[in-house]
Amino acid sequence: MSNTTKTQIADEVNYVYNRTLLQAARPFLTHTKWAQIRDIPANSGTASIRFSRYSLLSANTTALSEGVTPSGSQLTRTFVNATALQYGDFITITDKVLMETLDPILTETSKLLGQQAGNSIDQLTRTVLAAGTTIQYASTATATNEITANMPISKAEIMEAVRTLQGNNAQKMTSMIDPKTGYNSSPIPPCFVGIVSEDTLYDLKLITTFIPVEKYASKEGLMEGEVGALDEVRFVMTTNAYVNSAAGANSNDVHYTIILAGDAYGITRISGKALENIVKPLGSAGTGDPLDQRSTSAWKATFVAKILNEDFLLVLQHGVTA
Repeated sequence: MSNTTKTQIADEVNYVYNRTLLQAARPFLTHTKWAQIRDIPANSGTASIRFSRYSLLSANTTALSEGVTPSGSQLTRTFVNATALQYGDFITITDKVLMETLDPILTETSKLLGQQAGNSIDQLTRTVLAAGTTIQYASTATATNEITANMPISKAEIMEAVRTLQGNNAQKMTSMIDPKTGYNSSPIPPCFVGIVSEDTLYDLKLITTFIPVEKYASKEGLMEGEVGALDEVRFVMTTNAYVNSAAGANSNDVHYTIILAGDAYGITRISGKALENIVKPLGSAGTGDPLDQRSTSAWKATFVAKILNEDFLLVLQHGVTA
C-alpha cells in the first residue's frame, strides 16, 4: 500500500482509513461474488492473463473391434484473454476543513471513497455480464426493442432459462465469494443465481410459487442480498442490476435478469494492488503545496472482469410492472 503519511499521520491511523475503505467497498460488490478469481502476480512484467477451458469429449458409442486400436480423441482448448486496468479517484481536503470540521473527516472520506470504489467495480462487472450472448427475450419478443412493460418476469421464463442452462451442461453454483472475509469463498446450496433489480423483485413477489427468503426451510448458506427462490434459481437483489434505459418498445426500460451458473466468468486483479487507500497529508506535495493547504485521500484499483463461457450465463430481458 502507498504510504506517505509516516511523519504526520501514524501508520496505525492510516491503517484504520484503509480498513474503512475496504469495509465500505464490499457491500457494493454484488456482481463479483460468483466469479473465478485469478490474480496476476505483481512485477510479473504484464497486466494480462489467459484463462483456458477444455471442451468436453463427445460420447463414444462405437464398440471396439478385436485387436484394432481406435483413432482416439484430441483435446480442444479455448483461451480467453483479459487485461487488468487501473481505476481510481480522490478527494482534496483543505487545511481549513481539517481545522474547522467537527466530523472525523478522513474516516468519513474513506467511507465515501470505499463506497465509490465498490460501486465502480460492481458496475464494471455488471456491464460485462449484461453483454452475454445467451439471451432470452420475455414473452413473444424476439429483440430488445420489442419488449413492453407488459412482459414482466414469470415462472415460465425462469423455467425456460433453467432448461437452457441445463441443456448447455452448465453446473449449479456451490460457492460464492464471502464479502465478510474479503475474497475467500464460502459454500452455498447448489443453485443457479439470478441477479435482479428492485422492480423485478416486485414482479417476482407476485408469482405464487416464488418462495421469499423468510419462508426458507433452512437459512444455511444464505447469500448476502438473497431475496427468494423460484424453480432452481436463487435470487439476489441489487439496485445496480442492469437496466437498458428506453431500449424497449415505446421507449420503456428493459430490465436484465442475469442468471449465472458455475464458472461463467472470472475477475482478475494484480496481487497487492486490488484496492489501495492512498492518503497524502498537508504539505506532502512540497513546492506544489507551499502553504500546507491541501491533503488528499484516494483509492486506486486494478481490475478486469471477463465472461469465460457464454453457455454458462443467460441474460433474460423483460419489462416490469409500472
